[in-house]
Amino acid sequence: MLYKSRDEITQDYDVIIIGSGLAGMTAANILGRNSHKVLLLESHNKLGGFATWFFRDDRKHVFDVSLHGFPAGMIKTCRKYWSRDIADSIVQLKDVRFVNPQFSVQTDFTKEHYSKVLCDHFKIPAETVEAFFTHLASMNFYDNSSETNRDLFGKFFPERNDVVRFLMEPITYANGSTLEDPAITYGIVFSNFMSKGVFTFKGGTDYLISKMRDELLKNNVDIKMQARVEKILVENGVTTGVVLNGKEIKAKTVLSNGNIKSTVLNLVGEENFSSDFVQKAKDIRLNSSSCQVYMGLKEGVRIPHIGDLIFTSSHPVYEPERLLDLKVSSRTFSVYYPEDTRPQVENGRVAIVSSTNCRYEDWKNLSPEEYQKEKEFMIEETLKGLENFLPSIRDQIEIIEAATPLTVERYTLHPKGTSFGTKFEGLEVSMNLHKELPGLFHAGSVGIIMSGWLGAANYGVIQANAIESYLLTKASHV
Repeated sequence: MLYKSRDEITQDYDVIIIGSGLAGMTAANILGRNSHKVLLLESHNKLGGFATWFFRDDRKHVFDVSLHGFPAGMIKTCRKYWSRDIADSIVQLKDVRFVNPQFSVQTDFTKEHYSKVLCDHFKIPAETVEAFFTHLASMNFYDNSSETNRDLFGKFFPERNDVVRFLMEPITYANGSTLEDPAITYGIVFSNFMSKGVFTFKGGTDYLISKMRDELLKNNVDIKMQARVEKILVENGVTTGVVLNGKEIKAKTVLSNGNIKSTVLNLVGEENFSSDFVQKAKDIRLNSSSCQVYMGLKEGVRIPHIGDLIFTSSHPVYEPERLLDLKVSSRTFSVYYPEDTRPQVENGRVAIVSSTNCRYEDWKNLSPEEYQKEKEFMIEETLKGLENFLPSIRDQIEIIEAATPLTVERYTLHPKGTSFGTKFEGLEVSMNLHKELPGLFHAGSVGIIMSGWLGAANYGVIQANAIESYLLTKASHV
């Protein structure tokens, strides 16, 4: 059932899930479908986590926050763990562009075309390209490798910053990877995309989440939104439920889809873990955040097809640190053509979203006046960048606004507004949480690998299976 915000919850559950990102929702759907009593709690007024959207001007404009794009593996995951209807709505984006001082390339983001571009445009020997892809395909996140992304590219493409930019820049935008991160965080994500290209959901995020909500309710998952959990309950070293609005709700297991550091240090509390585990949680580094500029075009305005995703920059070379600068020179444009993105909406408007990576501290430390000034500067620079592709765009825009890491922090509750979860070490703490505290599990963006739409959904699958095993073992001892 779908609880109203004022409804009292009066029953116990097998599983309580805190947070309705794609990991939390996917786990809830699997467990509900398998006849477990599941309660999904979401602090916001809609489901989806970072897979979200918002309306403006009496719903005339709709903006997707993170719809573009994800690997082909999302089709299989949705078909198996959600529904064929949802899976069949996933379509390929065939026009990804790179425009910067080093090169201009158009691609469908498949391995075949990437290989061709590396050979024909960048003049890399075919055997080197094949060896590179073979090396990526062999990576496993259980391997204990000290190889960094810098080492990886130095091995195959020494002194080729242009090639590194072509291979690395979209992944940096996708999950915050840097050259100093473990190579495995790049290799697995890049290999996923390189299987068949980059995909999106036809119908928009609002349409997708509504379908997922219906599927959850069909599988008897109870849902309550505007429900911010205050505490995870622990009795005699075992998880026993949560505190919501000052009231205890009992459960055999709890799955947190929130930030792993917040889960351990705030929702549970240090006193319930070993000192070594607490220290590991404290040592987890948060990943970077992002800014967005949302542009809605006037009614009836159509633009020429300039690409679905455009990675554009005026910076002369690839420098991951420069991608985080407050005075940004690089951005990604996601273009939402209504006939392709939301064909079900009559008189849909073109929407364009610009995304840039950034540092939380750069925005947090601004005065209110400085904050507003920097937002205005970001909007102006975004328009200048977009004019390179659409010279008349200023006259065609009806609404424009910007979001910063503080916006992300406000709506997602992610500490420091992180858009990409944690660095690699977060994965170990997340996966071992239930071993440290029986009955408590975590699924979310950790270790960069378990991020993005596919990574999040698949991590929900992994943790749902772990919860199933725990509940089975617990039942056998009753």
